[in-house]
Amino acid sequence: MLYQLEIVDPLEYSSNCTQPLANGTNLTPEELANSTLYRGPVDPANWFGIRKGFPNLGYVQNHLQVLLLLVFESVVYRRQQYHRRQHQLVSSVTETVFEDISREHLDQGLINCAKYFINYFYYKFGLEICFLMMVNVIGQRMNFLVILHGCWLMVMLTRRRRAAIARLWPKYCLFLVIFLLYQYLLCVGMPPALCRDYPWRWSDNIPLNSAIIKWLYLPDFFQAPKSTNLINDFMLLLCASQQWRVFKAERSEPWLRAAGDNSDRLDREQDPDSHTENFIYCKSYLDMAKVVVFRYLFWFVLVVVFIAGANRISLFGLGYLLACFYLLLFGTAMLRKPTRTRLVLWDCLILYNVTVVISKNMLSVSPAPRCSSGCPGEGTAGDRASDFCWVIQLFSLVCTVKGYYDRPRLHAARGGGWHHLGQHLLLLPPAPAPYLPQLLLPACHVGPPGLCPAAFQVGLGSWSIPVGAAGVSLLTLSCPCPPGVWHWSRPAS
Repeated sequence: MLYQLEIVDPLEYSSNCTQPLANGTNLTPEELANSTLYRGPVDPANWFGIRKGFPNLGYVQNHLQVLLLLVFESVVYRRQQYHRRQHQLVSSVTETVFEDISREHLDQGLINCAKYFINYFYYKFGLEICFLMMVNVIGQRMNFLVILHGCWLMVMLTRRRRAAIARLWPKYCLFLVIFLLYQYLLCVGMPPALCRDYPWRWSDNIPLNSAIIKWLYLPDFFQAPKSTNLINDFMLLLCASQQWRVFKAERSEPWLRAAGDNSDRLDREQDPDSHTENFIYCKSYLDMAKVVVFRYLFWFVLVVVFIAGANRISLFGLGYLLACFYLLLFGTAMLRKPTRTRLVLWDCLILYNVTVVISKNMLSVSPAPRCSSGCPGEGTAGDRASDFCWVIQLFSLVCTVKGYYDRPRLHAARGGGWHHLGQHLLLLPPAPAPYLPQLLLPACHVGPPGLCPAAFQVGLGSWSIPVGAAGVSLLTLSCPCPPGVWHWSRPAS
């Protein structure tokens, strides 16, 4: 608030950076004009989060909201503490909402079942929620850094046993903390008042354009890394830290008595101490809900997997179709198979889905440097991009990330929502199955409405395709770069 006083004049100490020569940077003239370094005087205070002329409430409203939440939390805890002391009550070890509800009440009607899951839903399904959050981070980020999340997801799923995942979980939480701090430093970047650009902008010979820098999540003064992505990483860290508490709590006796056992034993149906009644005959509304979940949800998941595979024709979609038809061959006999056999088949489908995630991300990386390098004698950028058109179409790589293409003109890049729904439903039976929309390489198309070509995606220059038959005047489709508008041209004849 002191910075808003009239005696503070940022123009007195702001820096005026000189634009480099054409061969001293790989920025285009339009990008130079919009860069933080060269579009006007650089106020050093902006790097510290202080701006001149902004309303004072804008600086403190977030802090006030946090303060109000902390006050509300303190009032609730003090009120609970006062109530327990007044009535001589002992606080519950599990810190639940309904203290009189335990595992014994789970099968005693819909109301008791709802109360139990309000108390212990995260205790029972926290690991699956963490996997869903990993899928959400991958789907929202879609850049180079999500490869690390995909690798962690693969490691978690290959462990399979809950005890093995619990031993690995502290290392994963440590990774999330360090990774979040690293990304925060990337978002902060260097002070622009130094008038020094980043090394990947120093020369026009460096084969990194703005699209690749954005995909690599590197700091840049023209297009800074998207800091809102850190919200998803923070939510993942929050869920992972709570799951770490769950792993510790499920080894304690009070939690075992109140919430039940969380071990992944496959012989529970033969346990003589199990008092779970047969719900197939639907003696209550709770039994009907169990039938819907445990009998018919399997078919619904297969329908979504089929739509995810058939919605976009590709090699990866063929794998989903084969898996769907293979499971359909068993029918209801699949549900009567031994538990270990069912889990093996389902784990194979989930691992295939995770493999698709990592493969699509890597496929979007490898052809990009080739398309952007431009060796002598290889023809135009469109010719180089068309060399990989069969890869783009075979794996159905589409342009789905904001900032890499002109969204109003992209009509054919659809179908990802069914894939994303399929992965979340695959999580419901035993484990997660994520989907990663593709990033750098779109599918080849010769006419609008269609997908942007690879040269258009990474910003390589004009990209043209002759459309016509022999002996007929050709119609040329050209796409200028940086991303602009589709243009049509044809000879005057």
